[in-house]
Amino acid sequence: MLDFLIRRLLQSVLVLVAMSVLVFIGIYAIGNPIDILLSPDADQMERARIIAAFGLDRPLWQQYFLFIQNALAGDLGRSFAFGTPALDLILERFPATMELAVSAILIAIVLGIPLGLLAGLYPRGWIGRSIMTVSILGFSLPTFWVGLMLILIFGVQLGWLPASGRGETVAVFGVPLSFLTVDGLKHLLLPAFNLALFNIALVIRLVRAGAQEALLQDYVRFARAKGLSNTRIIGVHVLKNILIPVVTVIALQFGSIIAFAIVTETVFAWPGMGKLIIDSIRVLDRPVIVAYLMLIVVLFVFINLIVDVVYSLLDPRVRLSDAEGARG
Repeated sequence: MLDFLIRRLLQSVLVLVAMSVLVFIGIYAIGNPIDILLSPDADQMERARIIAAFGLDRPLWQQYFLFIQNALAGDLGRSFAFGTPALDLILERFPATMELAVSAILIAIVLGIPLGLLAGLYPRGWIGRSIMTVSILGFSLPTFWVGLMLILIFGVQLGWLPASGRGETVAVFGVPLSFLTVDGLKHLLLPAFNLALFNIALVIRLVRAGAQEALLQDYVRFARAKGLSNTRIIGVHVLKNILIPVVTVIALQFGSIIAFAIVTETVFAWPGMGKLIIDSIRVLDRPVIVAYLMLIVVLFVFINLIVDVVYSLLDPRVRLSDAEGARG
């Protein structure tokens, strides 16, 4: 197990290094932020002073190694637009994005698993067909369009829920949270459901396929032969065996939800990292963009590492096959 963990850690470090190069070169090769930040009336001396102050007069490779040196010390640069550390700006918005992502995952689990079981148990009935039709819509409809429709229906026409903002928050250990207040929860429902829609459809399809496959297995037939009730068979034998791949996919999707919450946060004016990165892209605030992308990369690598370790604990064959491949 120790060899397996060390190998995964080394692979994670290599991925981080490779992604840091790609992210840095990709972002710093796009446009010139000085053209946006400086007034058109600025003279050449002022322009040269700002370029030197931001370190943009150095070769790209020097800028990269300076970025790595500072990043190892916890400094991902200072925002061109705000003049404050980029990491502080992102971490200030991080709780709002995490709250939205966690809420979306919980909605996907609470709705997706029971609906997927129903679709798997009654694949030819109207219930199963209706659920699968809804899942197709969840995959097909654009997130921004669904968000606008939710705002139009529940926010404008019915007036049940607020259409934008985060609402009232309560600080817990210095972290502002919305779901602990009634007003904050109302503001959270629409963007969380909009962000969860794709994952609800994904969980439905995973659970449905797993349930149909599990119902054909010998251990389910044996349980029925023993006279166990359908509730016990489904709840213990079927659900237990299909949850491992579902949990794995959900864990991996969590990183995707955080990364791709940009559209939902923009539509609902949710004050998270996504809205910050959109505003930073408009003014080519490179340090904020790079810091955001590197944080997303670290999250993805960390989540994948945790999933690999958990999977190896649940299924020792993963460690054995990895070790055999390394020896080969």
